This record gives sequence, C-alpha cells and structure tokens, in this order.
Amino acid sequence: MAWAVFSRSTATMDKTTQGWINGAIGVLIFAGSLPATRAAVMDFDPVFLTAARASIAALLAAPMLLAPGQRRPTRAELPSLAVVVLGVVIGFPLLTALALRHVSAAHSIVFIGLLPLCTAIFGVLRGGERPRPAFWLFSLLGSACVAGYAARGGIEASWIGDLAMLAAIVVCGLGYAEGARLARQLGGWQVISWALLLALPVMLPLALFTWPASLAAVGAPAWLGLAYVSLFSMLIGFVFWYRGLAQGGIAAVGQLQLLQPFFGLALAASLLHEAVSVGMLAATLGAVACVAGAKRFAA
Repeated sequence: MAWAVFSRSTATMDKTTQGWINGAIGVLIFAGSLPATRAAVMDFDPVFLTAARASIAALLAAPMLLAPGQRRPTRAELPSLAVVVLGVVIGFPLLTALALRHVSAAHSIVFIGLLPLCTAIFGVLRGGERPRPAFWLFSLLGSACVAGYAARGGIEASWIGDLAMLAAIVVCGLGYAEGARLARQLGGWQVISWALLLALPVMLPLALFTWPASLAAVGAPAWLGLAYVSLFSMLIGFVFWYRGLAQGGIAAVGQLQLLQPFFGLALAASLLHEAVSVGMLAATLGAVACVAGAKRFAA
C-alpha cells in the first residue's frame, strides 16, 4: 500500500517536473516571436505574414493529426477551438505585426509582462474562481505600470502600436486560457494543430491573395523571421507550451510567462541591435512583480 502511494507520488512529481520543463521550452521559443516578427514586417505586409505563418504551420501540423489513434474534436469542442483560432492563430499574430510597424520589438515586449495576468483573468472568468482582493490590486498596479511607461515613452507618437499591442495581449490571454482548458480533454499539441487546420481554408487563400509583388525586394532577415514565426512561434512553441500546461497545471506553469519579457528584451538587443533603456527594464520589472503578486493571490 505504502509503495503504491509512493509510486503515485513519484509519477505525479515526474509529470509536474516535465510540465515545467516543457513550459520553459515553450516560453523560450515564444520569446523570439516579437523580434522575429519585427524583422519580418520590415519587408512583408502584416496581413500576409499572419496568413503565411498560419498556413505553413497548418501544413506541417496536418500529418501529425493523421497519425493512428488521433481523435477528431467533438462538436462541443469546436467553439473552444474557434476561440483559440481567433486568439492565437489570427488575433495575436496580426495585431503584433501591425504594432511592430509602429514600435520597436523591445518596446512591444514590455506589454508581454501583462500576458500572464490577462491569461489569469480569463481563467477566472472561464473557471468561475473567486480570487482574493489582493489579486485585483496587483492587477491594477501592473496595468498602471505598463500604461505609465507607454505614456512616458511617447504614447502620442505610437498610440497605434501601443493599442494594437494591448489588444494583442487581450486576445492572446483568451486564447491561452481557452486552449489550456481544452488541452485537458483533447491533448496539448492537438489543440494548436486542430486550430491551425480549421483556420487553413481562410489563411491559405489570404496568403496567396496578399503575396508580395516582388520577392526580390525581401531581405534575408524577413525570410528568417517568417520561418521562425511559422515553425517555432506558431507550432513548435505551442506543442511544448500546451503540453506543459496540461502536465504541470495552468496556474503553476503559466507563471513561466513572467520570464518571457526578459528573454525577449535580450533577443531584441542582441539580434536587432535595439536600445533597451533603463525605463524599459524598470517597467518590465514592475509589470512582472505585479503579475507575480496577482498570481499568488489568484486562488
């Protein structure tokens, strides 16, 4: 009896550890998304980039869904998959691509500090949880931190980019929460794969319609950016991320998103040679601290 209890505890511990490892890999992959998108939109239209990355990822995911033993989503699961499509397949990629036409990758990454909080809020709305008052206090402080930084950094000159980034965070948080909830039933990588496949009939024609007039004008950084967001940001990252959420728990593994702004800022500075100011770092630290506090009082 005691050995059986120990075995179950060890198995649970191993699964939780695997969840943290998979979640950390997913966050590392996602950290490169905004710098890669910034490089891609220098030569590609944002609409084409959104449609192309989803189409490429869908064509790569389709063979996995045809493997033996893979079930199709039920009719009851289709609305949740539609939310994932609108949130992380279309909404977040398109809005961030539009935003990065007006702001730098380093500037936009500060807004990612709000993503764990936004995911938690949608988790509360979908799960019917009752967080303590301190949760909402940290939520407001985190929002004020980011809004204050945006105003100080010249929001009047880049209000389109800032609003697009805020909208991107909202739809992405919804897509994360809904996808993580669905992953418990359908499976981790299956959620993003089916979402991509459902979006393909719209995304593929849109990619062909918005095809660049001249590929000769597209530089190597843009091609590399498109390759990264298609293969890693749109597919491989979600394979690890949703698997990690399913194994280790949404609330626990979701906290790893707090590391994403730091990884992203480092990539923006090293790869794109963008300036990372002290104010930008301070705003990121403030947002991360507030989100961490909100997470602590979420249950």
